[in-house]
Amino acid sequence: MTKVKILYVEDEPFLGRIVKESLESRNFDVHMTTDGKQAYTLFETIRPDVCILDVMLPSKDGYSIAKEIRQANPYIPIIFVTAKTQTEDVLRGFETGGNDYIRKPFSLEELIVRINNLLAIANPKHPGTAEKHSFGQYEFLINRYELKIGDTVKKLSHREASLLKILCENRNRTVSRKDILMAVWGDDSFFNSRNLDVYIAKLRDYLKQDPSVQIITIKGLGYHFAA
Repeated sequence: MTKVKILYVEDEPFLGRIVKESLESRNFDVHMTTDGKQAYTLFETIRPDVCILDVMLPSKDGYSIAKEIRQANPYIPIIFVTAKTQTEDVLRGFETGGNDYIRKPFSLEELIVRINNLLAIANPKHPGTAEKHSFGQYEFLINRYELKIGDTVKKLSHREASLLKILCENRNRTVSRKDILMAVWGDDSFFNSRNLDVYIAKLRDYLKQDPSVQIITIKGLGYHFAA
């Protein structure tokens, strides 16, 4: 079985070595650098399956690296790792091409779950992952993070795609807010609950061209995807 290849950029050598060795013990192939300036060169050399980027780097920050990588490969999963906790930093991470965001300190198990979740969406051959969902006039290409209607294609973020995937899998059924939060964010905190409201609003906007497709709020419970 081919190992999942990871580009890992982390400027704290001690932490980086621990994470690298831990991931390698779980059968991942990890290529690490502590220098942001070398990150893109290493990316081109190894052609990884997943990128894990620290945000605060001395020579070139993770956001800049992500932009370069995203231009070269629109579909590769990118996870930001950082000690920053401000909402603005999280949003900037997604705006610059990140698919997920994990705060220090983190557990190895949490990181592996996030890696596997990203691969499940990005790789159509991943067990249990459907390649596409069709509903109303739309086609949702899961592995490409694309929502299509006619000739119009909307590129989705990782969390938008994850949320839409859950709704599609529960079409014409009600799914609870807590189940969505645990599946997409990993916890049901107030902060993430507010994020869910924002992402539901985004999806509703993307789906407004076909009135037969609706995300209905079931007060006190969750959402019902009618399609």
